[in-house]
Amino acid sequence: MGTFRRVILPVAWLLVFAIIAVALVKIAFVDGLESSASEPAPLAQVDIPVVPATRATVTNTVEIKGTVQSDAAEPVRSTSAGKVIKVFVEQGATVAKGDALFQVKAERPVTTTQTSKDGTPTAPKPVYDYFNIVAPSAGTLQSLTTLIDQQVTVGESVGKIDPGTYTVAGSVTAAQQYRLLGKPGPAEIALVGGPAPFQCTEVTLKNNASDDGGAASGGLAATGGGAGMGVGAASAGPAGGSQPDEGGSPTGTLSCAVPADQEVFAGLGATMTVSAGVAPDVVTVPLTSVKGSVKDGIVWIAGPGGAGAAPEQRTVQLGLNDGNVVEVTSGLAEGEQVLEFVPGAPAAPNPIMGPGQVAFAPAG
Repeated sequence: MGTFRRVILPVAWLLVFAIIAVALVKIAFVDGLESSASEPAPLAQVDIPVVPATRATVTNTVEIKGTVQSDAAEPVRSTSAGKVIKVFVEQGATVAKGDALFQVKAERPVTTTQTSKDGTPTAPKPVYDYFNIVAPSAGTLQSLTTLIDQQVTVGESVGKIDPGTYTVAGSVTAAQQYRLLGKPGPAEIALVGGPAPFQCTEVTLKNNASDDGGAASGGLAATGGGAGMGVGAASAGPAGGSQPDEGGSPTGTLSCAVPADQEVFAGLGATMTVSAGVAPDVVTVPLTSVKGSVKDGIVWIAGPGGAGAAPEQRTVQLGLNDGNVVEVTSGLAEGEQVLEFVPGAPAAPNPIMGPGQVAFAPAG
């Protein structure tokens, strides 16, 4: 027993400590010098999402919120100078275009010299012309300020005619104007709390900077073709999702005359759904894949080496868009793979992330 304690037990402890020391030296100096290439690959990789260019039918319809407005009364202006001698209608009467409203008497200048029987020069007798001032348009005579024996001048405003017609009008943003560059087609009007939706054919687009009184193209050049994505479209959601936000400051006004057979009231809210063209069976990509506005755009073609390859930037020609996808008229073939999101642009909200958190498309 004494030999075990004096000899065997100390030798055993020395062996234990020697094994521990050798293990520590191996961990510190041998394993630490091994190549990092032998380490396992990361468990997750971030792949850049790509989508193929596919064929689809693009229907370009734009929804615009508006209100029903009474059309402005048209002024009645005297077309002749003279003294009012007759008033044919009273305020509040219904008149047709061309109906006589009042009559003026104007003295005609006489230049010929007249003489009496004995040859003495005499003052010429006055000669008068009579003119009827007519209604410039049909409607209700809202006011007529002329009085008998009143002197009126050419161009003087003497009354107003209420046409009794209505127009649905709403503001449009720059993005919506780009989509309506071609002359807008008919609009479907849905009134809040009103009758069933009805068609409205007299659609007018006016640019806020234009003073042309609402010309058909609103100061924008009609291109005959469709328009590409508008301002802010780079931040639109992915294809198949909800329509991208087309918010922004109003840059124009879209209006449509309400047909006479529709009963409406001023102040009613309305939604105008305007058709601006259909492109059947065309090559399309998501709006989120394109950077650009009208006609010209840029897409990024996925590299042939897969997700790790650098994408190729390519210019394409754009056509119609429906708020989710855009027509590519040239520069891209069906089936080519493009980045789903413009590099560096905000992508769609991630459903597994918290409120207000947004995933960003990879830069590059």
